Amino acid sequence: MYPLLLLSVLALMTILQRSWFWSQLLAKEDFHIQQILAAAAEDFAAARDLAQKNQDHPVARFLYEALALEHPDPELFRLALESAADRELAQMLRGEKLLETVIAIAPLLGLLGTVTGLISSFSNITIGDVASNIQSGNLTRGIAEALISTAAGLILAIFSLGFQRLFLAWHWEQVNIFRRSGNTLELLYRQRWSEGRGIERT
Repeated sequence: MYPLLLLSVLALMTILQRSWFWSQLLAKEDFHIQQILAAAAEDFAAARDLAQKNQDHPVARFLYEALALEHPDPELFRLALESAADRELAQMLRGEKLLETVIAIAPLLGLLGTVTGLISSFSNITIGDVASNIQSGNLTRGIAEALISTAAGLILAIFSLGFQRLFLAWHWEQVNIFRRSGNTLELLYRQRWSEGRGIERT
């Protein structure tokens, strides 16, 4: 049970940290995207400054990566967006491997605890003791206690799996949001480029 307790603490800490991260990200994301893209439609320099002021948010860092370039051609602008998107989206998966490990190991540790518990229970009785009500009661209690570790491992794995799937669903939504906002910004820049204007430096 001690390894399961350690995994429970690690999983809970990871879930709380990632829940806080996602709550902060989702609460402000639409506002930042609308602000930066609206500014880019009028003035890329203003959009760059706005993205720079909000570097604490992933989507602002993502858009700033391309906006910070000085007169890039459209292909370089697109590559900067793709590179920044890959980096930011990868960072959003922080803690994912730990939850995967808990989901995989917790049921196995629970099953191991049950097996060792059963071995201990059966090793303390003899064939003649099985007919005794006292020994039979001790045996059933020992089996019940041994099964607790399996139940604990399954509960921990199911709990962790639920949050992992939720975080992955939010991450997948971020992939779509980054793609849409990046495509919009790239389209605006290509229009500006075709008019003979890049990102003005001020």
